[in-house]
Amino acid sequence: MISTLKRLLIGRPLKSEGLAEEKLGKLKALAVLSSDALSSVAYGTEQILFVLMAVGVTALAYSIPISMAVLGLLIVLILSYRQTIYAYPSGGGAYIVSKENLGVPIGLLAGGSLLVDYILTVAVSVSAGTDAITSAFPQLHDHRVLIAIVMIVFLTIMNLRGITESASVLAYPVYLFVVLIGVLIVSGLVKYATGNVTPAEPQSQLAASGISLFILLRAFSSGCSALTGVEAVSNAIPNFKAPAPSNAAKTLMMMGLILGSLFMGISVLAYVYGIVPKVEATVVSQIAEAVFGRSVIYYIIPASTALILFLAANTAYAAFPLLASMMAKDKYMPRMFTVRGDRLGFSNGIIVLGVLSA
Repeated sequence: MISTLKRLLIGRPLKSEGLAEEKLGKLKALAVLSSDALSSVAYGTEQILFVLMAVGVTALAYSIPISMAVLGLLIVLILSYRQTIYAYPSGGGAYIVSKENLGVPIGLLAGGSLLVDYILTVAVSVSAGTDAITSAFPQLHDHRVLIAIVMIVFLTIMNLRGITESASVLAYPVYLFVVLIGVLIVSGLVKYATGNVTPAEPQSQLAASGISLFILLRAFSSGCSALTGVEAVSNAIPNFKAPAPSNAAKTLMMMGLILGSLFMGISVLAYVYGIVPKVEATVVSQIAEAVFGRSVIYYIIPASTALILFLAANTAYAAFPLLASMMAKDKYMPRMFTVRGDRLGFSNGIIVLGVLSA
């Protein structure tokens, strides 16, 4: 019975010779490895605005230069990780780079930090997605822990079925989110350009008092939450089809272009529409309402945002098992993390990630 249930949930075992077919092309890899980074579009700008609001509404005028500074850092990160991909084509990212250049202790510190980060990524992403659902349906609030655990179980099973199959299913919501936010940004800019939007009065002034360098730097550091997950591509190079380094580098550049465009687009719209962060409504939700009103697309955008927050956790499922297997091969973690499961993924790493995240 257990064997039958396992086959039903995970699928039939694959032959080791089929490992090459489990590799990812650029489009699927972009969806799997960038969901964490792209999901930050939903809250990156909002984090900047929340900090600036501590000074006053007029301080929101600084949101654009701060967003540009975050964008500049994103460009630096993308170019740096692109170099890392070609220099260390076996993957591993910060763990491999630190170990070979700064020594084993620093490498283990970097690797251990990344493993913990991936666990927290799953936990936080799923919790954020659950909050989005319970905000829309308050009657589910008392069941939020159960909802989060069910989502973790779903993602764990999907990844146990193989990275290619999970990518095929999970790619659609990711690209739907990108298209919807792109439509929101273009529509919002067109509406503003045609004179149908009058910026809120406070936005037209430059904050002159009460703002300090500390507040600006804090807003910048909060805005850097938009950069989470950028390292995932350089960590997961072995998951790409040949030539893996070239495909990984192209995927990284595509992710950087999409992330930078969407992040700056949301920041600009928040500024020109005079959006003020609220506890009861996200910045993206407020922008969608200002652009589309309470139409069907307005309700679709928050729904896709909640979905992308859930799927941000999937980036960790692609990177954690691979990094754990590399550290296990170096004899710094149990050998069980090097074992491939029936679907040729590092199933022990996937299961451990799911359990610890839950």
